[in-house]
Amino acid sequence: MTSASSSSPPEEPAQFAPLPGDFFGFADLLAEHEQALLQRVRVFLRQQVAPIANDYWSRGEFPFQLIDGFRQLDIAGVMYEGLSQHRGSRLLSGFLALEICHTDPSTNTFYGVHSGLAMGSIDRCGSGEQKQLWMPAMARMDKIGAFALTEPHGGSDVAGGLETTARREGDEWVLTGEKKWIGNATFADLTVVWARDIEDHHVKGFIIEKDTPGFYPTKIEGKIALRAVENADINLDECRVPEANRLQRANTFRDTSDVLRQTRGGVAWGSVGCMMAAYELARDYTITREQFGQPIAKFQLIQDHLATMLGNITASLSMVVRLAQLQDQGVNKDEHSALAKSVVTTKMRDTVARAREVLGGNGILLGHNVARYFADAEAL
Repeated sequence: MTSASSSSPPEEPAQFAPLPGDFFGFADLLAEHEQALLQRVRVFLRQQVAPIANDYWSRGEFPFQLIDGFRQLDIAGVMYEGLSQHRGSRLLSGFLALEICHTDPSTNTFYGVHSGLAMGSIDRCGSGEQKQLWMPAMARMDKIGAFALTEPHGGSDVAGGLETTARREGDEWVLTGEKKWIGNATFADLTVVWARDIEDHHVKGFIIEKDTPGFYPTKIEGKIALRAVENADINLDECRVPEANRLQRANTFRDTSDVLRQTRGGVAWGSVGCMMAAYELARDYTITREQFGQPIAKFQLIQDHLATMLGNITASLSMVVRLAQLQDQGVNKDEHSALAKSVVTTKMRDTVARAREVLGGNGILLGHNVARYFADAEAL
């Protein structure tokens, strides 16, 4: 990986406090060392990401110079045994997603695709040798990952309708098909691609390295959400992958679903961060914006919006916190993650819409930040 420039995380601040939108102080459930890490991440985000987020969003480009700062934070491997000095709970990984999305949903998508979907696929479906080969480099962010499941004609129905095929030829597999909306794929060092074996008709996973012949990612242009994420359309034209790069424990779509089960909750956590940021921006705006001789925060109509937004956030945060606890206990089910994702994203859409409305005309100006969260919420 090459980057335009490097950025370094700041020194760890002395004290941690929950974000203003965390009205019930759920972050206090984190262990002390987890709070310390979250605070380091928060300061890095505020100093390095927040000042450039609108610019890169507007340009539709990813800020590659941030990768070195994320590398030094050592957070890509927090969910996996032996890969980070900061190994922590699912609650910690959830709050990391919340914190990053609170600053910039595009940056959180990059982080989640790499550390959740791509690394999660190898961790849960790779052999011991494959994990040893790929995971440490990915945890250090020396290798960046992508995850290619969605197709032009299939989203949530890919279990039964996956069109990308794989056929075995000796010690190689030949992949043919198309993928769509694949985050990080334009620059990732490796992409986990899911394809249907034409012999047994089961879905299998393959690690395709950058610049492999027959692997052609093309950046999707013209998005109105998550614009700093480099999503790609991928064309697989007789792409040859060695058997050594087939995920050895991914033999049916059940194995793919296991990865999704573990990562789906991350979307809910990020959505809490998105709506929390929109609420805080709206709240601060109402204190300083005056109409009819007083701050608009004094009007009950505005107060009703703020109270509803905060209620949405608190209800959503309680749901994802409990989901993380179930994950730490190993008793979470698909239904738990699915319900959290569905409910929280719905409440997020309501919350960012209220925030945009509270800002009036200024709510559509990128410089007031709420517009970016309002747009990004659609993709989430």
